[in-house]
Amino acid sequence: MTLLLAVLICTMQTHGTFSIVAMDPETGEFGVAVASKVLDVGYIVPWLKADIGAVATQAFANPYYGPWALEAMEQGKSADEALRFVLERDTIPEERQVAIIDASGLAVAHTGDGTLEWSGHKTATYVSVQGNILTGPEVIDSMMTVFQKTKGPLAERLLKALKAGENAGGDKRGKQSAALQVVMKNGGRNGVDDRLVDLKVVDNEDPVTELQRIYDKWQYWFLSSAYLRFADKDKDKSTVFLERVHALLENALAHDLKDAGIYNNLAWEFALRRMYPEQTLQAAHKARELDPEAHYIMDTLAEAYYAAGDYEQAIFWEKEALKKEPENKFYHAQLKKFEGALKDLKAKK
Repeated sequence: MTLLLAVLICTMQTHGTFSIVAMDPETGEFGVAVASKVLDVGYIVPWLKADIGAVATQAFANPYYGPWALEAMEQGKSADEALRFVLERDTIPEERQVAIIDASGLAVAHTGDGTLEWSGHKTATYVSVQGNILTGPEVIDSMMTVFQKTKGPLAERLLKALKAGENAGGDKRGKQSAALQVVMKNGGRNGVDDRLVDLKVVDNEDPVTELQRIYDKWQYWFLSSAYLRFADKDKDKSTVFLERVHALLENALAHDLKDAGIYNNLAWEFALRRMYPEQTLQAAHKARELDPEAHYIMDTLAEAYYAAGDYEQAIFWEKEALKKEPENKFYHAQLKKFEGALKDLKAKK
C-alpha cells in the first residue's frame, strides 16, 4: 500500500450511512441509493459501471474499494471474489463496510467488527442492503422487504427502499444528504454516456424527501425518454421498456402535476407509437389545460387525435396550431397528413 493511500485512509472521517445496491435483471440496470448524516454522501459511497456491477463503500469509507472492485469484476472476477480482493488489499478491513453486486446478480457484503453500532447487512439475489450507526436492524430489514415487494423502474424501487429505511429509523445521528445513481449502457442523455439516473441532495434537513421530490419530476422528463429510446433500440426488451413508460404515463395522469411539458412529452411519444389512445388524449388535454396558448401542445393534441382515429379533431387542432405559427412547415405537413387520412377514410365508406 502506498504512503499516500495510507495517509488518505487514516485521515478520513467516520460516516453513519444506510444504502442499497441492486440490479434489475429485466433491463440490466445497476443502481445505488444512499442516505447519511454527512455532507454529500453521494460523493463518497456509490461506484457503478454499466454491464459490470455496482459498489457501496461506507463506514470508515475506503474510496478505493469502488474502483478496485469494479476493475476486478471487469477482469472476470465474481462479486465475492472482488470482495475478497479489496479486503485483502486493505490494512484495516474491520473498519469498513462494503456491498458489491456483479453482472450475474450475485450480491455480497462485508461489515467489519470495528464498525459502529448498530451496523450490519442483508443480501439476496440482485440486492444488498447495509448500514452503520443505525437505530437498529429494522432499518435494513425494512429496506429489503420494500425493495423486494416493489415493482417498476429500478430507481423507483431503490428510492422506496431508502425511504423505508429512513422511516424505520435510519442514521441515528440524523439526516443531511442522499443520492440515487443508476447506470445502463448508453443510458445517459441521448446515449452519450451510461448515467441513466444521477441525482443527489448534498445538504438538506430532509434529504430523502427532497431526493424523492426531485425524482418525481425528473423521471417524466428523462427516464421516460431513455426507456423509449431503448424500446426502439432493443426489440427483445421493447415490451419491458414500454410497460415502464406506460406506468409513468398512468402515474402522471393520476397526479395533478403543474408541468405542461411533462404531459405533452408523454402524449407525443405515445401518439407517435399509436399506443394507449385514450390515455394519450388525456395527457394531451392536461397539457393544453396548463398551457392553452402553446402551439406545440395543439400540435401534440392533433397527433393524439390522429392516433386515436379522430381525423376531424386532428385537423381542427392542427389548424389551431397554424393560427399561432402560420409559417411552420412541420405543422403544414401534419395538416396534410391528417387531411389525407380523412379523405382515405371517407373513400372507404
